[in-house]
Amino acid sequence: MTGNLTRLVVSAHEEPGWDYGTIPGPYSKFHMANGAKYTVYNNRLMPVSQKIDRLDGYWALRTKAGLFDTGERPVQIKGPDAAKFCNRVFTRDCAKIRPGRAGYGLLCYPNGKILCDGVLMRLEEDTYWYVQADGPVYSWFVAHSQDLDVEISDPDSWVTQIQGPASLSILAELSDTGVPAEFKFFSVARTTIGGQPVILSRTGWTNEMGFEIYTLPNGGKFDGAAMWASFLAAGKPHGMEICALDTMDIRRIEGGILNNGSDMDDTMTPFEAGLGAFVDLTKDSFIGKEALAKATGSNRVLGLTCQGGEPLRLGTVSVGGKKVGFVTAGSWSPYLEQGIAIVRLDSTMAAGTAVEVQCRDGKTHGAVLDVMPLYDKEKKIPRGLEPSIPVRTAAE
Repeated sequence: MTGNLTRLVVSAHEEPGWDYGTIPGPYSKFHMANGAKYTVYNNRLMPVSQKIDRLDGYWALRTKAGLFDTGERPVQIKGPDAAKFCNRVFTRDCAKIRPGRAGYGLLCYPNGKILCDGVLMRLEEDTYWYVQADGPVYSWFVAHSQDLDVEISDPDSWVTQIQGPASLSILAELSDTGVPAEFKFFSVARTTIGGQPVILSRTGWTNEMGFEIYTLPNGGKFDGAAMWASFLAAGKPHGMEICALDTMDIRRIEGGILNNGSDMDDTMTPFEAGLGAFVDLTKDSFIGKEALAKATGSNRVLGLTCQGGEPLRLGTVSVGGKKVGFVTAGSWSPYLEQGIAIVRLDSTMAAGTAVEVQCRDGKTHGAVLDVMPLYDKEKKIPRGLEPSIPVRTAAE
């Protein structure tokens, strides 16, 4: 393993060719004009880089606001048995999520291993949307809904996030009706932007204060260019920058937000991923309950800080020269001024344990395991309870 780990991204080419089945999204032409490069996520193109430098984007996110075009896929669950279906497939009690609220939603296979995660929003009494991470969710839902009075459908919605301390000020100008009443952390609301209907949620993938916007093209004529222009017009006075996954990735590692398929996957139970709080074994039944009731594994996904370098993705984590795990996501934290990572351990280890980690400079440096988030442990920032805004130093 060396520091020259190559990643694969895609870029736009003005020529015919094979890209069938990959959805560009309503704002792709604007991202392409902005120099974006992409990854494929849920068969959707998601920008991993933009014209802005990733660190400049990070500081825009931390001090003002960032606009992110993300690849999550909403799936609609609608009908008299919607709550019953959700309680069948999710590990939490979904009936407790009230209309106008959302919650973290975890799906497991019958063996108790993780299938996918995401945000479950309850729009009405009989209607949920699951905003999923990358995973085979749609077909899983269809397969497990056949005996219930519920319809699984694709609302053809595209998700955009506006995140950062200025986000709600931007929303006040962006929404035709201003910030929705009682729009608290994990709230869900409907509004219009330039007359176009959208759904909003006080959620995000940055651990900053922010919200997500879900388009409703099936509800009538949808004008992506007009929607994009509205985003920029509302954000410009507040210093909002168009950012990408590279920027978001730094912040989500600091915030301890896991990525399905890398930080956790279908070889692990929720307990091994540190997500046991989202498993309700008191429910009558759900897919994976029997296996999870017998599971003995405990959390082996932790954060890591490294003063000497930037941890290398897939780099070895060791103690005394013996491998004990590997890095699933690594970066340099401009705020903490040190390397940070999410690591998957071979077995449970305590926070505070001294380890060594391979870094991007090709060397192994001393590091320390830590609980996540790596700071803002009470998550006051995304709740809007932390008024202070970090200051970027000249060196950064």
